[in-house]
Amino acid sequence: MEFAVDGPKAIPLWINGRAFLTVTPSFFDVVNPVSGEAVYRVPLCGADEAAEAATAASAARPAWAALAPAARQASLNALADALEGYAGHFAKLLRGDTGLAEAAAAADVAAAVAALRGAEVGEPGVVAIVVDATRPLAGLAEAAAPALRAGACVIVKPSPKAPSAAYALCELSGRAGWPGGVLNLLQGDTEAIAGLCAAAIDRLAYAGEAALGAQVGAMAAAAGKPFAMQAA
Repeated sequence: MEFAVDGPKAIPLWINGRAFLTVTPSFFDVVNPVSGEAVYRVPLCGADEAAEAATAASAARPAWAALAPAARQASLNALADALEGYAGHFAKLLRGDTGLAEAAAAADVAAAVAALRGAEVGEPGVVAIVVDATRPLAGLAEAAAPALRAGACVIVKPSPKAPSAAYALCELSGRAGWPGGVLNLLQGDTEAIAGLCAAAIDRLAYAGEAALGAQVGAMAAAAGKPFAMQAA
């Protein structure tokens, strides 16, 4: 990527178990709502990057689905343990992106840990999950964990307003020994969602406020993709 020398640090994509750099026509500045400072920026991705993420998820799915349920849960537990160990760091990321109070940020991290250790089982396949900025980490984990438990591989599209904790969780999954392609992250906004709707995914899910979810659902319906919404 090309950035201004004095510009904010960029948060890349996470595809196939590693940071994925891409050049996009435009970027979104992540602004701390308390200080007004642009703390990060993310590339506004589209169809090409969405297809790349879907290809990685599709390639990883057979081996992940072939694991025993206990083995997949062991990976989720390892990620939960690592997240709990870095709870303070993740809470700080959430506060920087969203301006959440300290207690609220800590609660978001704790809810994400609980979701990763949970028991709910979703459906297999390749699933793309759009998450808004209401509960950036907990919403992600609560939507993704059941699918991962079922043997699905996941592409997460966080809000461009609050991408830091989602990317850090993907990095943590690599440190926890997760296979590449099981958990992927696509940065962006509406064009990224449209790209996911056009990509080789089995379904689209949304976690967050209902108003935005209705818009995402309409995009999924227009593309003929199954859609599920988990309201905040």
